[in-house]
Amino acid sequence: MGWKAIHRWLGLVAGSIAVLLGLTGALLAIDPVQQAWQAPADAPDLSTAALVQRVQGAMPGLEEIRRLPSGAVVAFGFDGEQAQAFYVDPRDGRALAAYRPSQLPRWVKNLHRSLLLGDAGRWGAAGTALAMALISISGLVLMLRRMGGWRQLAGRVRGSLAQRLHVLAGRVVLPVLCLTSFTGLYMSATTLGLVPLEAGPEPDVVSMATGRPGLPGPRLPLLQDVPVRNLLKLNVPAATDPEDVWTVTTRDGQGWIDRYSGQVLAWQDATPARRVHDWAVVLHTGESAWPWAVVLAVVGASVLLFWITGLLIWWQVRREAIRIADNSPLAQADVLVFVASEGGSTWGFAQTLHDALVRCGHRVHTSGLEHFQTAAATRQVLVLAATHGEGQAPTHARPALEHIARETHAVPVAVLGFGDRQYPAFCGFARAVEQTLRDKGWPILLPLECIHQQSSQQFALWGEALAQALGEPLVLDHVPRLPPTTALTLISRQDYPGQSDRPAAILRFHWTRPGWWDRLRGRGLAHFAAGDLVGIVPPGSTVPRFYSLASGSQDGFLEICVRRLPGGLCSTHLHGLQPGDTVQAFIRANPGFALHGAARPVVLVGAGTGVAPLAGFIRRNDRRTPMHLYYGGRDPALDFYFETDIQRWLGEQRLASVRTAFSRVPEGGGYVQDALRRDAPGLRKLLAGGAIVRVCGSRPMAQGVAQALDEILGPLQSSVQQLKAKGRYAEDLF
Repeated sequence: MGWKAIHRWLGLVAGSIAVLLGLTGALLAIDPVQQAWQAPADAPDLSTAALVQRVQGAMPGLEEIRRLPSGAVVAFGFDGEQAQAFYVDPRDGRALAAYRPSQLPRWVKNLHRSLLLGDAGRWGAAGTALAMALISISGLVLMLRRMGGWRQLAGRVRGSLAQRLHVLAGRVVLPVLCLTSFTGLYMSATTLGLVPLEAGPEPDVVSMATGRPGLPGPRLPLLQDVPVRNLLKLNVPAATDPEDVWTVTTRDGQGWIDRYSGQVLAWQDATPARRVHDWAVVLHTGESAWPWAVVLAVVGASVLLFWITGLLIWWQVRREAIRIADNSPLAQADVLVFVASEGGSTWGFAQTLHDALVRCGHRVHTSGLEHFQTAAATRQVLVLAATHGEGQAPTHARPALEHIARETHAVPVAVLGFGDRQYPAFCGFARAVEQTLRDKGWPILLPLECIHQQSSQQFALWGEALAQALGEPLVLDHVPRLPPTTALTLISRQDYPGQSDRPAAILRFHWTRPGWWDRLRGRGLAHFAAGDLVGIVPPGSTVPRFYSLASGSQDGFLEICVRRLPGGLCSTHLHGLQPGDTVQAFIRANPGFALHGAARPVVLVGAGTGVAPLAGFIRRNDRRTPMHLYYGGRDPALDFYFETDIQRWLGEQRLASVRTAFSRVPEGGGYVQDALRRDAPGLRKLLAGGAIVRVCGSRPMAQGVAQALDEILGPLQSSVQQLKAKGRYAEDLF
């Protein structure tokens, strides 16, 4: 079972009890804070002997002294037949306010510790603590995967409001929840007797009556050696029992003292289990550390937030899950389709492929790649494999390569990879799958094909090749399942003539912000940042067109730069919009291209409308990180997009420098890669100092830029590929 499944199912099964324990724990954390406020001044250099002398002077019927975790000293005794308990001032033994234990109802503690069910409830609370520990650990693992590792842990969180709240709160409180879960487990183990705290039973000691009066506490050597700061409890021998002894409990252990001679009759050192328990109590309850108790109260209350947002996320995933129809049993299917998908979108392509094969008369079985195996009826195997992270398998498919290596019934196979070209390990897992199949001698039905950013067009072309290989009229017309769309209203536009019949426009949209409940359920426009993508669905079409964003949610508007293409359905529609018109759109995150609040210098390279996301980076450069823009166009009079903004950003120091190259005017400087070569010494210095590079534009432009930068990096014994491997170089290409 993977971490995601552990996190999901434990959260669903044990979540409600965890909420109960978290909220009661938050209430109990009030106690240490209240005690700290009520505690009188301490006297840490005072000896226990001196303390006894002072307290007995004010309370002749003294029976016990306790030093609370807060540092306060409480004396218990009798005044005649009347029991007394007072805070005492250790400096003079004077009785202060009456001591009253926790004002919280006792049932709150019993509810937290045993669910009001006695020993059975203690086992239940321990089981819930174990579940919370596993939920916390799995949550930390999943959060690190989502954010891209420890280095990106503090980066901006994407997704619906429920997802963002789940992660934002999680990266603050999950480590604390882990700690309280493990300390709770240990405390439960001691309560249930699984971990003994003492080395053995208390010794059977008595004072040998001599007929003489007992020594007063101040004359007992052991009490003279024990500082009050180390004292936990002191029991005074009863006046009516001549064999009773002094009992002193400290952080180091427990001792029994003869009341007549002052000799130590027995001493038991505190066991390691006891010392661990004492620390566990502090870490779990906040006793003796009221600021930590405040943290625990906040964390305990946050469990409710985790549970609610987790339920909403689970429900959204369940609602959007794809269920394969007409799925034949594996043993009866002649075509097997195996899928590896981290986010679930690859399953949509698998459904389209499955349906097309069924229409051609095949019996098809589609399953996760982790279930890879064949049967006697199998004639072909098709693998649709997405890549997660740095060339890794999606979580559910991690055992797949081992299963493939063990399978002996080899049939013709084709692997189709899904990924994003801006990552160094583009379709790395799909490549690993195909290589494993080749190494095991499987016949290759089709060579590996890799699809960039879930392109339906590329998928259709692969379908044509598959149809030819199978000799069947197979058509893969994939219509991606669109997320809910939001209406965007055009508020302004800047038009540029561009070249011939390809004008461009910067379009700025407004959207109605949904209420918090809709946002929590993932409705309305998702949170976005510059470099993310907006999918726009033109009228009469079900296929969205994606545009890089030149703004973020915090800018208060959504801005894109669009060139009208001949025959382009979406670009033509967008160019026909006038202020007040609306389009339907949704957000797709593009985390690999984001800057994540980079503190190092940034080199931005863009050509044509590819400058849009780079403009968005500069717009939000509130920290004035050095950003250097290399802009490529054809004619500054026709396609110098964002020119006015760029000049203003230079003046505001959001942009450190700008270099332009216009290819269609005399002395325009050629192409953007030529501008890079002219600046080679300065660029080399920036890159040697750790600068980050972002490139946006057409593929031919990006190839030229990569070639120029490889030349510049050569003297540094580095390359673009090495920068990509370190996460310092990313592309957004079209």
